[in-house]
Amino acid sequence: MNEVDPKQRIYAVLAAIPKGVVVSYGQVAELAGLPRAARLVGRTLSALPDDTQLPWHRVVNASGKISMPSNSPGGMQQKHRLALENVLVVDGRISLKLFRWQPQ
Repeated sequence: MNEVDPKQRIYAVLAAIPKGVVVSYGQVAELAGLPRAARLVGRTLSALPDDTQLPWHRVVNASGKISMPSNSPGGMQQKHRLALENVLVVDGRISLKLFRWQPQ
């Protein structure tokens, strides 16, 4: 049996995240069948091309914080994209209680 590449598993989870919610890097890893691989998720997302259609902006750290510096281009873009989806970002943090994706 041919195992699916971990990157492809991460991409599949990313593609499934609905608008208006966020997930943590660890949650992406778990959903991709890669427990305890949050750093792999982070490295995979950082290697995405600039023109990707995958919703990388919906992934935050386990505390609900945007991992990039808030004044960096990537951090500002992530905040902007989340705001367009009505995800409230306060001081670089998203309430996981309110906005965490809970797939069925």
